[in-house]
Amino acid sequence: MGETRFDWPTLVRNKDREIARLNGVYERVLVNAGVAIHRARATVLGPHEVEVGDKRVSAKHILVATGSWPVLPVIDGIEHAISSNEAFYLPRLPRRAVVVGGGYIALEFASIFQGLGVETMLSYRGKRLLRGFDVEIGTRIAEEMSAKGVNVCFSCEPAAIRKRPDDTLEVEFTDGRLAQTELVMFATGRRPNTAKLGLEAAGVKLSADGAVVVDKYSASSVPSIHAVGDVTNRINLTPVATAEAMWLAKTLFRGEPTPVDHENVPTAVFANPNVATVGLSEEKARERHGEVDIYKTSFRPLKVVMSDTQERIFMKLVVERASQRVVGAHMIGADAGEIIQGVAIAVKAGATKAQFDATIGIHPTAAEEFVTMRETAK
Repeated sequence: MGETRFDWPTLVRNKDREIARLNGVYERVLVNAGVAIHRARATVLGPHEVEVGDKRVSAKHILVATGSWPVLPVIDGIEHAISSNEAFYLPRLPRRAVVVGGGYIALEFASIFQGLGVETMLSYRGKRLLRGFDVEIGTRIAEEMSAKGVNVCFSCEPAAIRKRPDDTLEVEFTDGRLAQTELVMFATGRRPNTAKLGLEAAGVKLSADGAVVVDKYSASSVPSIHAVGDVTNRINLTPVATAEAMWLAKTLFRGEPTPVDHENVPTAVFANPNVATVGLSEEKARERHGEVDIYKTSFRPLKVVMSDTQERIFMKLVVERASQRVVGAHMIGADAGEIIQGVAIAVKAGATKAQFDATIGIHPTAAEEFVTMRETAK
């Protein structure tokens, strides 16, 4: 096998080319469907009118789908930091990086940088990663990422960033600790993109964080104005935004009032290793259903047992005891997203643990463990 190498500018060029290709595909779909595209900033003037550049456009329905934008904290030297927006426009790969945050974007970028050979610190002000996920998932992913070389620092909150004479950065944390780095990236949250859109003046109610307040049919406080996706700050995932748009189209144009369905939405964090989940965490299941049965396993996958790698897979099923329905499935490990996508069908359909047990596993795969766990966890 020849020598392998990585070239950051090549990755950036390839990324730009792929985004341009996708944008072209989406635009052709819109144009072929008869959509008129206006390339200008829009401002909502009223229930049925939008100003786009120097034009006024009227419509029976207005849909707001402007997404969200990264939020950076107000600390000294924040101008030296970047958000995920700028990460793939860096002219060169840094030697060291500090990624701040404990959610999807922070874990994914920390994994990317570390995987490309960057000395990476993941700085999080909390005690456990992936807030809102199953507690055990948040604990175990930190252990796995640490084992792969990421310096995971809990209770670490930057207080200031200083640029040094050699153009490197010094991060000072609230507890006085210091870290030297070439890059600081914040992934500490996003805010709905509603500023200066004219929504409030048009009568649209916004929440404290700027999200458009909508009902189960994605309608705002102005009946003719709807909103979907991150701008509503419900479940901020691309496939969920797409589904919300489809449900809204049925409601408005097919005469089929279709409420949003945010129950049992599968999701994945493309960190290294992957995290994927569907349904309720153990903690949420106990709140909702009371008594639950927990099944879990941790093992080295067969494909690596003859190598030196110590990477482990973790799987967990949460079962409502009374009905024996599987109400949650969680996984850490390679291809977790691919595996949980299939499991999500069963959870959405209300499958029971007995039905999982009656399903024949495909051997030798990691996924078969989801249908072979028999003993409840202590």
